[in-house]
This record gives sequence, structure tokens and C-alpha cells, in this order.
Amino acid sequence: MNEKEIVLSGIRATGNLHLGNYYGALRNFVKMQDDYDCNYFIADLHALTTNPDPVELHENVKNILAEYLAAGVDPEKATIFVQSDVPEISEMYLLLNMHVGIGELLRTTSFKDKARKQLGISTDSDEDIEKQIVGNESNKRVNAGLLTYPTLMAVDILIQKARKVPVGKDQEQHLELTRRFARRFNSFYNVDLFPEPENFNFGQNAVKVPGLDGSGKMGKSEGNCIYLVDEEKVLRKKVMRAVTDEGPKTPGQPVSEPVNNLLTLMELTTAPEIVQSYRDAYADCSIRYGDMKKQLAEDILKVTTPIRERYQAIRADEAYIAKVVSLGAERARERASRTLQEVKKAMGIIKFY
Repeated sequence: MNEKEIVLSGIRATGNLHLGNYYGALRNFVKMQDDYDCNYFIADLHALTTNPDPVELHENVKNILAEYLAAGVDPEKATIFVQSDVPEISEMYLLLNMHVGIGELLRTTSFKDKARKQLGISTDSDEDIEKQIVGNESNKRVNAGLLTYPTLMAVDILIQKARKVPVGKDQEQHLELTRRFARRFNSFYNVDLFPEPENFNFGQNAVKVPGLDGSGKMGKSEGNCIYLVDEEKVLRKKVMRAVTDEGPKTPGQPVSEPVNNLLTLMELTTAPEIVQSYRDAYADCSIRYGDMKKQLAEDILKVTTPIRERYQAIRADEAYIAKVVSLGAERARERASRTLQEVKKAMGIIKFY
């Protein structure tokens, strides 16, 4: 019998999960767990790049774990673990950094974007960004963890020897770096240790879930989210306040971005014929945004209410959460430990006693 292919994915411990996380990741996590060797983790080490409050970080880890379970991830079928519970990751992170160039890290798009944001830099020049990072003496320093984020992500993947890694468009560059690091290590030490991972989305286009603010995708830092655990009243209020436009003025005019965002959300949650009826109403200038938003809120609640109710029950059961975390850590460490020993042997770090 063929072994199942290894899948790995993680979500940073930076707050509750939202509809974008659900349709972009969690829903697929559940689909995969019967047919693949699935490993899903809560990335608390990655979250440290923003220096979070320790108490808040700890609560976020438990919240996201409970949301994984509430969304249908089964700890009997998939390995669910907290990143920091696998110390082999941190050790291999140090070792792999010895084969990663500072220049290739400085050039990563996500690092430049986050560094610009942290330091309030407006320039797009790589040289100017680097100068301001190095010369900055304020408390808004960019930490080394942010720079080496791609190395840690690569270790997450390589230490489990994952072949399939579901990532969004913003993480594709990091996945390509992981492949590069794997090839480099294998070539340098003349070993066949790491497989090259590939993006995995069931052969479908990646789902982009828009926010409620009229532009861009749903994201925690943008403040435009519908969270899976939002209470009914809160959720309805958020949807009713979503940005639209003044309404179509002439029949057949193109749908504006804010309204198209809401229609995109409807396509994820609402019956196709109802979505089409609102598209037709926009086209003939008869659309009523209040009715449309009420319909959208109702349909989103059909998705989130069962998740929220399961979440509340799981979150209140600390013993169950501890059991899941312990089981997941044990499973994740088993393969990670073997891989780390192979890495150390390849690099010549061998015990003499």
C-alpha cells in the first residue's frame, strides 16, 4: 500500500480566524485529512516577529486550535500541533540559516513590504529600504526574525518532508525559496534528503475572499474581517455597514469593486440563482443594497453559527485542548527528530559519546 503524501500548512497565532482563513485554508484542511498525511500547526514562533503580548499570544494559540477543531479538523486523522512544541524546528532553523544568503532574504517581497510598513518608509528602492533598516535607531527597528521568516517557513516544511503545501499568492515566493533551499542543501552535501514541495489547491484557483471595506482581501490587519466566532448581532452589523456605492445609474454599467466584493462573498455562501438575481438587479438598476446585505448576513451565519457553537464548547474544555496538543506534538516530533538527525549527520554534527 502506498504511503500517503505529506501535506503541511500553518496559520500564525495573531488573532481569531476569519472567513478568508476558512475558505482559503480550513475548508481544504478538512477535505484533505482522509486522503493525505496532514500536518496542521499554529505558528506561534512566526507570530513573534511582531513582538506580541505574551498573554495574548498564549490565548491566540488556544483560540486557533479550538477553531481548527470546530471547523472539522479531526485530531485522529490529522496531526495538529503548536510550532514551539517541536523544538527540533528551532534547532534546524539555526542550521539551515547557514545556507541562506542575507541578500536573498532582503529581496523577498514580504520582508520589504513589512519593513516599509513598520518603519513608515515610502520608497520602493531596495537600496534605500536597506539603508533605512540598517541606519534606523528608533524603537521601530525591524527584527532579524522578520528577515529570516522564509528560513523558518522552509524548516516547517522540510523538517516534515512535506510534498504538498497549500499557500496563498502572498506566500508563493516563500515556497519557491523553500525549494531553492532544499536543492541547495541536497547539492552541497550530496544527499537526497529533502523533496521539493509544491503548492496544493486541489487543482482549483486560489480563493481570494474580499473584505468589507470595498477593496483588497479580508485580513486581520486591515480590520475588514468577519470572524468565524463573531456573535450573530456583531456579524449582522458588520455586513450591514459594508462599503457599497451610490447604486448603478445606467443599465448594464460595470459592477463597482465594492459591490463586486459583496457579490464574491455571496458566491461563497449563497445559492447561485440568488447571486445571479442580484447581479441582474445591478444590471437593470433595481438593486437594493439593504436586501442584498441582509441576504448575505443570513447566509454567512449558516456557515459560521455551527462553527461558533462548536468552538465555544471546545474552548471551554481545557483538558481536551491539552490532550490534542500533546498528541499532536508527539506525532510531529517523531518525524522532525528523524529529519534533524539526518541534517546534522549530513553537516558533520555527530555525537562522539
